[in-house]
Amino acid sequence: MIQSMTGFAEKRFTSRALGVKYSVRSLNHRFLDWSYRGAQIGDIENRLRAIFQKKFHRGRFEVFLELSSLDPAAWELRINEDLLRKILSSLEKISSRMSKGVSLSVDRVFSLPQVVELRRKDFSAEEISFLERSFEKTLDEVLKMRKREGHEIAKEIRNSLLRIKGIMGRLEQKARKQPLLFLQKLKKRLKELSLESPLSEEKQAEEAAYYAQRYDLTEEIVRLKCHLDHALELLSPKKREPVGRKLDFVAQELFREANTISSKSQDMDITKGILTIKGEVESIRQQIQNVE
Repeated sequence: MIQSMTGFAEKRFTSRALGVKYSVRSLNHRFLDWSYRGAQIGDIENRLRAIFQKKFHRGRFEVFLELSSLDPAAWELRINEDLLRKILSSLEKISSRMSKGVSLSVDRVFSLPQVVELRRKDFSAEEISFLERSFEKTLDEVLKMRKREGHEIAKEIRNSLLRIKGIMGRLEQKARKQPLLFLQKLKKRLKELSLESPLSEEKQAEEAAYYAQRYDLTEEIVRLKCHLDHALELLSPKKREPVGRKLDFVAQELFREANTISSKSQDMDITKGILTIKGEVESIRQQIQNVE
């Protein structure tokens, strides 16, 4: 199924020990890219990245995590008693010299560098599992949005391809008439030149055949129609693997064949039709930029 590369989800989760808020934004990118901000979770970040890599193949993902510990037992307080004792001893000396009491409030003690360290204990296996499950559920919401947008993109691309197919059906009929058109043009040109020794009918036929072969559109039309069928096949809901890069390549080939037909065409209707086709292909190429 076609997926867009843009999506967003923000979800909150609560367990007995943790409160979690995940924000995940997905943007266009040539490759699969990961950016993490928020709570420091150490190696758990690598576990989250591994989960996301299993679900997505292209796009830049910006992940933000807010984390609060609801269980006081999850925290440990370390006090550097030797350093605190040294600081208090210095304050006593200063108080004695100044004949004025100098003291430290509890909040000031906690703000002293290297004296008090408040840190969270290592995450338990249960907490790690909760963080992973919560992240996976958030990613599932992003995936839903990408699929929903991908469905709309696929619809637009399919409509453009079908319009091209309709135009090609009409152009193919006109292309079959080009040999006769060449012959008529050649006869008209020879008549205008009023040659004293006009070319024989056989020579005229040879000249017409030569130019008709040189400007024959059959191969280009066949290839273009083949690329159209391939693109429509890639848009099939049965496709499970990412097709963005393949569609981009097919669109380039469609444009290339359209250019060749335009350069070889001697019929103004064919030229006008090709201009319309190139416009549709350009629209397809813009849509594909957001396809995984």
